[in-house]
Amino acid sequence: MPAPRRRPALILFVVVAALGCLALGWWQWGRFESASGTAQNLGYALQWPLFAGFVVFAYVRFIRLEREAREPAEETEPPQPGRLARLSKPSGPREIPAGILPERPAAARTDDPVVAEYNQYLAALNARELRTQIRAAGLEARDIERSAG
Repeated sequence: MPAPRRRPALILFVVVAALGCLALGWWQWGRFESASGTAQNLGYALQWPLFAGFVVFAYVRFIRLEREAREPAEETEPPQPGRLARLSKPSGPREIPAGILPERPAAARTDDPVVAEYNQYLAALNARELRTQIRAAGLEARDIERSAG
C-alpha cells in the first residue's frame, strides 16, 4: 500500500475552518446569553458546531475516496469481520431497471381544427421570415445553385 499523501495546506484549512466555526458558535452563545439575545442566536450557536463537524467529516470522506481511487480492486480478498464488505463498482454506466421510474405521459393528440389552422399560420410566418433573412444576406436559392457547380 503506498504511503498516504500529506496535504498540509488542506489540513491547515480544515483545522482553521473547524476552529472558526467553533469560535462563531461560542460567539453566538455569548450573544444568546446577553440581554439582547434571541432564540435565533441560540439556533446559530447550535448550528456552528455542526458546521465544524461537517468540515471534518468532508475531509475524512475526501481522504477515504482518494484512497479508494488509488487502491487496486482486490476481489479475491475475503470481507473482514465487523466491517462492511466493499462492493465492486461497475466500470460502465448502469441501466435503470424497468418499472422503477414512472411512465412518461403521452401528449394528448387532439385534431382541433383551430389549433391546426394556428400552426399553419405560424409555419407560414416562419417561412416568410426565413425568406426575408435569406434575401437580406444575399443568399438567394438560385445563387446557391450556381455556386455549387
